[in-house]
Amino acid sequence: MELITPGLGLIFWMTLAFLLLVYILGKFAWKPILQMLKERETSIHEALNAANQARDEMKLLQFSNEKLLQDAKNERDALLNEARKIREKMIEDARIKAGEEAARIVEAARASIQNEKMAAMTELKNQIAESSLTLAKFILKRELADPKRQEEYVQELIKEIKFN
Repeated sequence: MELITPGLGLIFWMTLAFLLLVYILGKFAWKPILQMLKERETSIHEALNAANQARDEMKLLQFSNEKLLQDAKNERDALLNEARKIREKMIEDARIKAGEEAARIVEAARASIQNEKMAAMTELKNQIAESSLTLAKFILKRELADPKRQEEYVQELIKEIKFN
């Protein structure tokens, strides 16, 4: 029964040991433990601040990346549009140049055809004239083979010259 109802001496010594333990812990253990808890709290608080700051930086970087990506897309679109315009201009220039070249070739062909036509007509006229002269020579030889006829022809020519 002594354990259930302790004596006054036991309570005194237990209280004295407890107070001594509290004093020793307060003097040597509580301050370092509280200091370590405070440091731990400070480091956790700093880590949370660093995490929040990193999250804000990530948001900023993500926004910056999205802006850079959008700028790159806009620049790519502008380059593609410029390349498309240059291509269309080159095609149009080539088309105009080809049209001019075709017109020049057609004009040169027309001039060549005209020159060849004139040459052919001149050649034809020369051949006709030559044939006519040959025919006239043949007819005159036949008609003027007789000296009497020659005399008549000369008289006829003289009359025509006098009248003119």
